[in-house]
Amino acid sequence: MIDSTQHTISREVRLASRPHGPLGDEHFEIVERPVPEPEHGQVLVRNKVMGIAAVMRTLMDESSDVPMRPYEIGQTLTGPAIGEVIAAPGTDFTPGELVEHDLGWREYAVVDPAHVHRRDRALFDDPGAYLSQGATAWMGMTLGAEVRPGDTVFVSGAAGGVGSLAGQIARLRGATRVIGSTGSRAKADHLIQELGYDAAVIRGEGSIEEQLRQAAPDGIDAVFDNVGGEQLQAALAVARSGARFALIGALSGQLSATGGTRTTAVIDSMSLITSGITLRGLALYDHLELIPQWNEVFARGLRESTLTFPHFRVHGIEKAPGALAELLTGRHIGAVLVEF
Repeated sequence: MIDSTQHTISREVRLASRPHGPLGDEHFEIVERPVPEPEHGQVLVRNKVMGIAAVMRTLMDESSDVPMRPYEIGQTLTGPAIGEVIAAPGTDFTPGELVEHDLGWREYAVVDPAHVHRRDRALFDDPGAYLSQGATAWMGMTLGAEVRPGDTVFVSGAAGGVGSLAGQIARLRGATRVIGSTGSRAKADHLIQELGYDAAVIRGEGSIEEQLRQAAPDGIDAVFDNVGGEQLQAALAVARSGARFALIGALSGQLSATGGTRTTAVIDSMSLITSGITLRGLALYDHLELIPQWNEVFARGLRESTLTFPHFRVHGIEKAPGALAELLTGRHIGAVLVEF
């Protein structure tokens, strides 16, 4: 039975309709239901904080190229969350354990034990750090771009949850010049003054390629591409021989009004061949073993002040829909978290 000291009502956010443009309140429904009772072999978790990501807008479409099940109208949304075990009959989980799972967008979740992952309370002062999206940045920099000492590195989408850590990781791995792209002068200033970037190119302020050539007159050795489209094409034009590209995201499609994933760039195959340039697409679900590795690296970096955790936090599940809408308009720098 559920501890009587816990809440009896759980709020959750459901998809009310599929958006065909900017997100609005009409696309969400906040409902109340009794806190669910876990059956034998299930884990009841009281969620504490959840992460917001651009892919959630893509999952609101009826179908997409993302290998994740789209959200269903009338059903509760899903996403990464950190919480505390309340009850777990017939499992080896015990009440009070800190865990991570994918049933966010609700205050209480009943989860299959196979999808619940224990997290060490002592590792981070802020449990929300487990939702940093840094594992994706770590994957791209280590497996894809293979950043090396002395490299000049370009990170597209540098002010987001992934990009704001990707630049820091590049510096941690010995890059001597780190350049990021973003959507405003204010964000560019923040990248340079707070996140260790040497220069920034700004979407909407002229040719991306020309800005990139000015920022990297000797060319680029490694690219962390989180955007695609024009920015990928510009990076290819400025790349040095032997440059390594990590293709991580398609934000130019995901942050569009329609929330799609398609993004295109013209690629000169012969140029790639003669210059020895490599492009490697990566997805974190193929490299889950990197998550605990990243958590250790991140915790050590925070303790030693070699890494920071840029993020914006709102309080209350009712703020979650607005937080996603703000993320899609590029309002915030770093990860976006919702604390319950």
